[in-house]
Amino acid sequence: MAILGFHASHEQVHPAELLKAVVRAEEAGFGAAMCSDHLAPWSENQGHSAFAWSWLGAALQATDLSFGVVNAPGQRYHPAIIAQAIATLGAMYPGRFWAALGSGENANEHVTGAAWPRKSERNERLLECVHVIRALLAGDEVSHDGLVTVDRARVWTLPEVTPLLIGAAVSVETAGWVAQWADGLATVAQPDDHLRAMIDAYRSEGGRGELTLQVHVSWAETDDAALAIAHDQWRANTLGPPVAWDLDTPEAFDVASRHVRPEDMHGTVFVASDPAAHAECLQRYLDLGFDRVYVHHVGQEQRGFIDTYGTSVLPQLSSYTSAEPDGGTA
Repeated sequence: MAILGFHASHEQVHPAELLKAVVRAEEAGFGAAMCSDHLAPWSENQGHSAFAWSWLGAALQATDLSFGVVNAPGQRYHPAIIAQAIATLGAMYPGRFWAALGSGENANEHVTGAAWPRKSERNERLLECVHVIRALLAGDEVSHDGLVTVDRARVWTLPEVTPLLIGAAVSVETAGWVAQWADGLATVAQPDDHLRAMIDAYRSEGGRGELTLQVHVSWAETDDAALAIAHDQWRANTLGPPVAWDLDTPEAFDVASRHVRPEDMHGTVFVASDPAAHAECLQRYLDLGFDRVYVHHVGQEQRGFIDTYGTSVLPQLSSYTSAEPDGGTA
């Protein structure tokens, strides 16, 4: 049975309000949650970007949900620090935490003052970080000299259940590449044919574990209101790779997206007021074979979306359970 989860967007919502939202999401029937991990929002209109790891401890304590985070080790975060953070949450909340690891975006990483590497080098750096993190989670003392440097690191408090390290990918090529090291695949909603190709590439290269999808939606009482929310809050996110990887400030995203029209939002965000349309959209992704679908309402006000999904969307979905499988965290 698939899991329908709630995506908590730190870029858009104050962390105290986001904590209330995830508690409400659990009450409404969402079976899991995940969150972003950014230093900066995508747009000045979004206006927030709290520290995910502090919030995750509070969210895990406040709910019984499993939680995941999308993280980019290697530049802003040293892999030894990420290993310690993963281990601590895993030790405190066994079987309820996972991390999806990716190569990151310049908007978050440029603050170190280091150069922003080309994509191939970022992937090489990510793979080094994955090996370091896995070794530290296994209890090893790690020294490493490469694109990242580690000197005699050890994580002293280890979890009984090692959290899964998921591979984050948006391209078919990257989906095949992460199969060599990941415990599962995580991606975002794209055309069905592209998603099928990603799944095929991941599995054909030996990829194991669950398939996770994040879906951006906009719900409101009317279609026009839902479209206005999407355009106000998420138009900077219509800029695909490599632009989205390489721009370095929210201001730059706003300038680059200022000519995006409201009708252009439909390619990135599922926009509708009808709960049945939302259910049909999500069911299609479940039918593609995704084990977990995390829904991100791109508006800053989450209450109406959560309540509508709880009463009118989640109950319409087949092959869905709000109960977390024993020990499942992907």
